[in-house]
Amino acid sequence: AKGTYAGILLATSDLDGAFDRLQAGDAEIVQEPTEQPYGIRDCAVRDPAGNLIRIQELR
Repeated sequence: AKGTYAGILLATSDLDGAFDRLQAGDAEIVQEPTEQPYGIRDCAVRDPAGNLIRIQELR
C-alpha cells in the first residue's frame, strides 16, 4: 500500500552526512537539516511509497 506508515523516525550521529547521501541519491527532500525550537536538529524525506521519514541528530 502506498504510504502505509504514518511516519518513521531514525537517528544518526552524522545528520549532515546522512542528508548529503540522501540528496545525492535523488530522495524527495521535505526539509533540510534544521534546528527545531524544541531542541532537536533533524531533516525529513519521503520514501518512494510516500512515507515521511524524519532523521534526527544524536547529541
